[in-house]
Order: sequence, then C-alpha cells, then structure tokens
Amino acid sequence: MNQLDAGLRARAADAPERRATIAPYLLTFLAGALAACGFEPLRLWPLPLLGVALLLHLLGRAPRLRSASALGWWWGVGNFVIGLNWIATSFTYQANMPAWLGWLAVVLLSLYLAVYPAVACAAAWWAARRLRGGPLALALLLAGSWIIGEYLRATVFTGFAWNPLGVAWLSGADPVARAALLVGTYGLGALLVLAAGALLALATGRSRDAGLLAALPLLALAWGSLPKEGGPPGPSVRIVQPNISQAEKWRPDFVERNYARHIAASGAPGPEPRLLLWPEVAIPDFLESGYPPLAYDEPPERVRARLAGLLGPRDLLLVGSPALTYAADGELVGVANSVFALDAAGRLRARYDKAHLTPYGEYLPMRPLLSAIGLSRLAPGDYDTVPGPGPRSLSLPGFGLVGLQTCYEIIFSGEVVDRASRPAVIFNPSNDAWFGRWGPPQHLAQARLRAVEEGLPVLRATPTGISAVVDRHGRLLDSLQWRTAGAIEARIPAAGPPTPFARWGNLLPFLFAGLLASLAVIAARREAR
Repeated sequence: MNQLDAGLRARAADAPERRATIAPYLLTFLAGALAACGFEPLRLWPLPLLGVALLLHLLGRAPRLRSASALGWWWGVGNFVIGLNWIATSFTYQANMPAWLGWLAVVLLSLYLAVYPAVACAAAWWAARRLRGGPLALALLLAGSWIIGEYLRATVFTGFAWNPLGVAWLSGADPVARAALLVGTYGLGALLVLAAGALLALATGRSRDAGLLAALPLLALAWGSLPKEGGPPGPSVRIVQPNISQAEKWRPDFVERNYARHIAASGAPGPEPRLLLWPEVAIPDFLESGYPPLAYDEPPERVRARLAGLLGPRDLLLVGSPALTYAADGELVGVANSVFALDAAGRLRARYDKAHLTPYGEYLPMRPLLSAIGLSRLAPGDYDTVPGPGPRSLSLPGFGLVGLQTCYEIIFSGEVVDRASRPAVIFNPSNDAWFGRWGPPQHLAQARLRAVEEGLPVLRATPTGISAVVDRHGRLLDSLQWRTAGAIEARIPAAGPPTPFARWGNLLPFLFAGLLASLAVIAARREAR
C-alpha cells in the first residue's frame, strides 16, 4: 500500500510538468487552425499573421530540435485539418465507401502534410542555434525554410500543393500577392512569415526588428498597389456553368437533362467569332471515332454534330470529354481526361490530356491492396486515368495559342505553361462539384496566383462554380458563384510579357530563400554582440 501511495503521489507531482509540456503543442495546433481561417472561404484576415506569429514565439522558446519539429508538425496538423475539410465531402459521392472515411482521410492526410512545416521549423531552429542568433535571425530563417518546405510538399510523392501559405494574402492584402511574379507563390509564404515576425516583434517591444522584418512585405504592398496597365482585350469568350451537381453528373437518366443545361447556357452565335468554354468532362460521350463499337452509347459523329450546331462558322468549342487509350497490341490501357477543340463543321481540331492526376480521384495508388479491402477511386469507373504529356498550348484558328490546365493541375506553381510555346491565355476547365463549400473558392484563389506568376489571364469553367475570368494581375474580372447556373460573356483579357517567374520559375523563390538565409547570418552576428 505504501508503494502504491508513493506512486500515486509521484504521478500527481508530475502532472503539472506534463501539462506544461503538452501545452505548447496544443497552442501551436490552435495557431495552425487559426491561420487556416484566413484562407477562402472564411477570409478572416489577418488570422494567418497571428497564427504564424504564435508559432514563431513558441519556436523561439523550444529547448530542443525535436521540440521545434513537433511544434511545426502540430501547427501543420491544425492548419490542414481545417483548410482541407472539403476532402471529406468528396467521399459522400462514392457509394462504395462510408462517408465517415472522408474525415479519416482528412486527418491522415493532415498528419502527413504536417511533416513539411515540421521540417521548416526544425531547419530554422537548428540554423538559428548554430548561428547563435536571436528572434530576428529565427524569423528570417523560418521565412527561408518555409519556401523549401512548401516546395517539397508540392513535389514529393507527386505533390499536394493545396493552400500554400502565401495564398492567404488574397484574403486581405491583394497587392502583396502581385509579388508572385518576382518570388513565386512560395516566396509569398515567406513574406507572410516575415510580416508575422514583425507583428511578434512589435508585441514584444522590439520595434527595430519589427521595422526590418516588415520592410519587404511593405515594399511588396506598395509596389503591388501601383496602377497596373491593362491592354487591348482579345476575342470574345463565353464560359458555361450549368450547375450540375456531382450526384447528377454520372446518372444515365440525367444525361439528356445535363446536355440541355449546357446547351441552354451556351447561347446563340453572334456576328464575331467566339470561344465557347464548357467544364471538365462536361459530356460523358466519346468524341473520337475509331473505338470498338461497344464503347459507344451514341455514335461520335452524332455527338459532334449536336455540339457543332451550337457554333457559328468561326466559333470553337473547348469541351471536356473522356478518351480511350490503347496499347500497341490493342488492349485497353485506360481513360484520358481530355479537352477537345471542336469547330462548326464537327471536326476535332486539337486535344489536351490532363497530366497531373488527382490521387484517389483519377487513379488509385496501390490498387490491388486498396481494392481488396473495399476502397475505390472517388470518381466512378473501372479504369485509372492515363496521364498526358504535360503542359501544352493548343493553336486554335482565330484565337491563337491557348494553354490548358485541367482542374487540379492549376495548383502547381511553375508547372502550368509550356515554356517553348507560351500561350496568350490559360483555360482551366474543372469539376469542383465534389469539393464541398470550401474547395471551390480555394481552387479559384490558387488559379489567381498562377495568373500573377505567369502574367497570363486565366479562364475557368466549372459545373457548379466558381467559373471566372481572371486578368494577368490576378484580379477577378467576372465570376459565377457557387451553385449558380448561367454563363459569362467577356473578352479574353490581354496577356503581358513574360514575367521574371515565367522566365525563371521556382529558381526565384529558391534565390529568395538564399537571400533570407544570408540576412539571417548578418542578423545573428549583430544579435550575438
């Protein structure tokens, strides 16, 4: 009994210490969740600044490298669980999987993605200790390492670049986001870390550090606020949003109704050429001839003629449709997620195949294992999607070069344009209907960053929203809101000359990270005096 009492007393004595050990991680989890509330659709600016400032504060007090890494990991878990909650909605459209599995997927994915802010925090903490630097050096180092961490998140295991930290600028400080043409999206994340460091420095009475850290974000704000030139608009475009939900999209008894909705929103041809844009996989029928007869529900010639009837003599339709891919021996390999250019004569003038596929949506990793336990792809079909060759510009008569990026592809910074054949506009057909309420506005925000980086307008067509026209400065010129049927009549905004990012890509944010590391070395030497 005496031993039991002694053990209970010892555990009671240790309880405050355990709570003190756990408290920073709970706090940083909440800080990450807080930062996610600054993204679309909540747009609670400047919560990302507060969330990152709190992370910096706790990181500066971390006693060990392991503690610093854990702080970054817990921050990432909180951030991703909130920001990626829309993934849970996508599971509700797959009858073969229970809906609760969606939330499990959100948590598991967040546990993995949190590794990257953990790496950034660990690297910054370790370098600051090696340099014997103080809070200023730590903030500069975290800004630089955040660039590396987000780049790795976007590339390792095919990458998942959703909601980079820098996209939060679009929620309350749009002009700063225009610095993406110089430092890329990952550099915008570094600017946010610097601004958060300045906020923390002000709160702790270090006004000189605050001024130094705020210098670059304020410079970006001032530069981005300057008037931006426009340019002569291009040809006419009509973007169709039929408001077809994911539950209705693949139902055989809804095929004719869905066609009718697309056709009704397409309008009548006018006196001048127009580019008609339909969403990703807008029609379930195959447009190409030459497949085995059993592949067709309706002859492709009849389908093409039906669509061509919507077009004037110089119009073109860009429409998403599946396409079959066969091996040399004639065996079916899979289905491509394609976009076809169709003219008024019913001829297919060009084709683009989506290259960066969505895991679990368009293909199933570890298919034999996951299929055996009852898991399947979130999108219907027995075959995985076959990837295309990468970014392509389609040469469309009367409309010039049009770049294509289908749905998910648009989120990958530096990977959306064919550098050898620079287009005048990027078309981003998408199906956001299974992304819940949060996914569509987040998707649009990332498309706006691609416009800024590349200096090119972006046109989006989605079945349920948000379809939009974005100019080369990332400004939203027109849009159709979520779950709204209709069309956008516009002219294609003018493209700009190649931006520094368009020329050099993600080399620029890496150079920015190197600059921040150099400034951290200088700051550490001064702080050590």
